[in-house]
Amino acid sequence: MIERYTRPEMGRIFSLQNKFEIWKEIEILACEAQAELGKIGITKEEAAWIREHADFTVERIDEIEAITNHDVIAFTTAMAENIDAGLGPDDEKPSRWVHFGMTSSDLGDTAFCYQICQAIDIILADVRKLGATCKRRAFEFKDTLCVGRTHGIHAEPMTIGMKFASWTWALKRAEERLLAVREISASYGAISGAVGSYSNIDPFVEQYVCEHLGLKPDPLSTQVIARDHHADVLSTLAVTAATLEQIATEVRSLQKSDTLEAEEPFAKGQKGSSAMPHKRNPITAERVCGLSRVVKANAQVGFDNCALWHERDISHSSAERVVIADSFTALDYMFSKMQWILDGLIVYPANCMANLQRTRGLIFSSRVLLALVETNITREEAYAIVQRNAMKVWDDIQQARPGKTYKEMLADDPDCTLSAEQLDAIFDPKAFLTRIDVLFDRLEGVEF
Repeated sequence: MIERYTRPEMGRIFSLQNKFEIWKEIEILACEAQAELGKIGITKEEAAWIREHADFTVERIDEIEAITNHDVIAFTTAMAENIDAGLGPDDEKPSRWVHFGMTSSDLGDTAFCYQICQAIDIILADVRKLGATCKRRAFEFKDTLCVGRTHGIHAEPMTIGMKFASWTWALKRAEERLLAVREISASYGAISGAVGSYSNIDPFVEQYVCEHLGLKPDPLSTQVIARDHHADVLSTLAVTAATLEQIATEVRSLQKSDTLEAEEPFAKGQKGSSAMPHKRNPITAERVCGLSRVVKANAQVGFDNCALWHERDISHSSAERVVIADSFTALDYMFSKMQWILDGLIVYPANCMANLQRTRGLIFSSRVLLALVETNITREEAYAIVQRNAMKVWDDIQQARPGKTYKEMLADDPDCTLSAEQLDAIFDPKAFLTRIDVLFDRLEGVEF
């Protein structure tokens, strides 16, 4: 009996052993359903015999498939050898009821959807673990000031905790997408016969098998479960990979020598560049970004697999055996690496503050503009004062010249209508963050 509620490792899910175990359970359940239905000759005793004696080895299936060039026939033949073993030549063979009225796709597609559900459950666990880590670290760095950046240019002050909070929400959305795709697209089975018309099998068998596997019967399969189901899964995996890529890209950006506000862990004994021993490169975050490209590219195969000839062909089969297993395996690995990175991410508050001050106060320009408008001058006049002084400071920064800070420049400008006390209040970075409690109150309610 396959274990419905276990969480095997991802590699185990897409192994031949696991696939054939699911195939075996489907065939046994179909026999039990037929015996309960009572419309063909199989008895409940024969069904019980089949459950007790059905078995296989991957090696024996491979031997038979080398001759038959058909994996399902090789599997059912190997099963029959075990079911009928020890019976005399004149005994009725219970194995004759295995695969009765079914097609290869009834078996393969139902099992494949079951495997996909197993794999989604692992990714969901990954998402929840990483989401909880991000939430914890968001509150840890709630008040750690840093500069925000738009277009790569310093914008306004924010906190490192806001970055972690943003990642938490992204992972919550990933969880919701995965739960939805599991329900909407992945958790289906089909035992409906040659072209989906139940010509040689009663719909009760499909209902029985699916119910025992925790799946839903496809309302109208042709001979296959339509591949938009699988494309939806691959698309969701691609979006999830893109989320991890976005997080990893931010880590890489923060780790640049010119920035160095955060750094992925550097393990004891780890080496950097073979030529430059001083380097601590963000290799793990880069690895996550690289694998994201694979998962995103695999989604295109899922889209291409949707268009099959008439009621079925098998042009989808070879491709999806690669991309679905690879996408799940890669994504699971990416999560393990991101968990290591974010759980151990080193944050440098002093560098965050140094970078915040690097532009000599230019990042306060938006507050200066609004404060000037409140002194009853026009927005156009205020903008001219703000920009004129800002460009002088920026020119000094570009040329690496010592010079006045933006605050000092404004204080010396006769057109500036702000008092020294007002400028002191404006140039307090925490003044930008008086409302961030709203963000963290929202985050408090996020559960994984």
